[in-house]
Amino acid sequence: MNSIRVGVDIGGTFTDIAIMRGDGRVITKKVSSTVDDYARAISEGLEEVFAENGLGAADVVELLHGTTVASNAILELKGARTGLITTKGFRDVLELRLLRMPRLYDLTWEKPPALVERYLRCEVDERVNARGGIERPLDPAEVEAVLDRLLAEKVEAISVCLLHSYVNDAHERMIRDIIRRKAPGMVISISSEVLPEIKEYERTSTTVINSYVKPVVGRYLNSLGGDLRRIGVTAPVLLMQSNGGLTPAEVAAEMPVNIIESGPAAGVIGAQSLARRAGFDKVISFDMGGTTAKAALVENGEVSRAEEYSVGGGIMIGSRLMSGAGYVLKVPAIDLAEVGAGGGSIIAIDAGGAPKVGPQSAGSFPGPVCYDLGGTEPTVTDANVVLGYINPRHLAGGAVKLDAAKSRAAFTEKVAAPLNLPVEQAAYGAHLVAASNMIRAIKAVSSERGRDPRDFALVAFGGNGPLFAAGMARSLGIRSVIIPPSAGVFSSVGLLHSDVEYHLSRTFRQITGALDVPELAAAWRALEEQAMAKLAADGFTPGQIHLRRFAKLHYRGQAYELSVSMPEGAIDEATAARLDAAFADEHERTYGHRAGPGEPVELVSLNLFAAGRLDTLRNAKPAMPAPATAPPAQRDAFFGPEHGWMPTPVLQRGHLAGREWQGPAVVEEYDCTCVIPPGMTVRLDDHGNIAINTGAGP
Repeated sequence: MNSIRVGVDIGGTFTDIAIMRGDGRVITKKVSSTVDDYARAISEGLEEVFAENGLGAADVVELLHGTTVASNAILELKGARTGLITTKGFRDVLELRLLRMPRLYDLTWEKPPALVERYLRCEVDERVNARGGIERPLDPAEVEAVLDRLLAEKVEAISVCLLHSYVNDAHERMIRDIIRRKAPGMVISISSEVLPEIKEYERTSTTVINSYVKPVVGRYLNSLGGDLRRIGVTAPVLLMQSNGGLTPAEVAAEMPVNIIESGPAAGVIGAQSLARRAGFDKVISFDMGGTTAKAALVENGEVSRAEEYSVGGGIMIGSRLMSGAGYVLKVPAIDLAEVGAGGGSIIAIDAGGAPKVGPQSAGSFPGPVCYDLGGTEPTVTDANVVLGYINPRHLAGGAVKLDAAKSRAAFTEKVAAPLNLPVEQAAYGAHLVAASNMIRAIKAVSSERGRDPRDFALVAFGGNGPLFAAGMARSLGIRSVIIPPSAGVFSSVGLLHSDVEYHLSRTFRQITGALDVPELAAAWRALEEQAMAKLAADGFTPGQIHLRRFAKLHYRGQAYELSVSMPEGAIDEATAARLDAAFADEHERTYGHRAGPGEPVELVSLNLFAAGRLDTLRNAKPAMPAPATAPPAQRDAFFGPEHGWMPTPVLQRGHLAGREWQGPAVVEEYDCTCVIPPGMTVRLDDHGNIAINTGAGP
């Protein structure tokens, strides 16, 4: 039997499949997403790739999956009918939110509706103080009356979030037990299990989201499991979490709040693995697909993570200052910035007569006009067809037929004519507008975080990332662009490099200058024992378990924290000084200044990242292409008014083996197209990556 591991990533347009064989070789497949039932594309795609490569369902030892089903439920407001039980006086926390205005000068902006309507938010007259003492006991009879009211409203899920339950969860557990007794089978989330940390709105919002998507995720995973069993796949299914680690499907079904941004995370983990292999200390990952573009930072080999983020707020900007437009989740997640710009993004003329790109998308159906599936609105893909960047006849090795004439006609009618421009200039302008939108995402994770993008290499992937990457990098002053093998399905490849992870936390508030060392050591031991037990239950031995400590701190009086790495080894009297120094460095790097040595620093919470690592079947071999024997093809491509139309070699990756090419050039592959503009050079590095030198910088 050939033991294989399967990575599957679902996008709005395509479902990507990557299979790693026992010898480390990777096989990839791209199929259209089935929007009515995303699980069907997985099973049908797997059947195709098995048949094409002589593999069997019994060969699969792990199936790793990134999915957008949870985030879609929030964006489309199609989650479960959810009730909330909270402490008297805190019924409207979900409405009040954080009083942030993400659009300062937009008087028409309205905050999104609360996921729990007000009449489904119920209070109980109990009170636990900030030290965990019970000031007003919980009355079980009152809980039963509240529960009867919610059941009469036919709720499908119930969230419980009581004041200060992160230090004493006795009342939340009592409510949970009453619900289980009176309503067996009811979906329940209690905040002391979902997020045992301070901050009422964030804790309530996160707990409610867990309940809201839990039935949706459960149904999806049941459907996926049934489809997989139908084709003979019985291997364990692991889901990608928002934080970049994998979790068993059974755990994800109970705590789906950790997989809300499952889809985009895998590509960043793939970029991290690539950076380590290729010797890059600092890279920016750039993932552009059919509907969105995402950027993230990998610095000194480590993925940058946000401590909270919002879903459903347009551009997703992690835990940055301008937030509040979406639904807040206070769980660790890869620090992504996301914009609505992809190959399917629709190009239109706004009320002011200027071209705009997205956020509306043509999706996989009807798709861009060139797909000839009924689409009538020109898209970014149509612009790139007009410019000669994309093969005018087909994509995905011939699986997707294109009609370039229809792209040109639609672009002429709906974009070029209203702007009174030649069609190629209108298409090039739209290309630049799309690029400028995506540059916002790169700046959001670099310069807005105190990092200079010129110090980083850009790792670009996704079906459209390699097409835009070089031009964007030159605009930002980035010299090196890396396009990995299988770039168009790189998120599914990234799944194959991921570990099973748990991210645990607890509130621990003390001034570092008066730190109770034994109490801190005991808190860490409790978190570590919890993590070890979880990973042991997943089948990992102590030698396969790796723990990393982090702490959140702020200057006393600040409302927000920064996360720093905790020292390895024993917690001792020197721990406080090391934490103070690490926090001051991070504060200066993020905000440009640090306080004086006498300013008190407060430890707010403890975080533990626990990873279970299997060394077998996780080391992909570099995909070094054989030198191409056929001469390059050629077509004309338009590179703006400065260069105009230029005869452009159309290469395969194998053409780059052993020699350097000067731009302009286009590298066409099964899953993506890479464009090298004039003035740049391109070669193949020792790991099979396309390495572009943009000529930017000194």
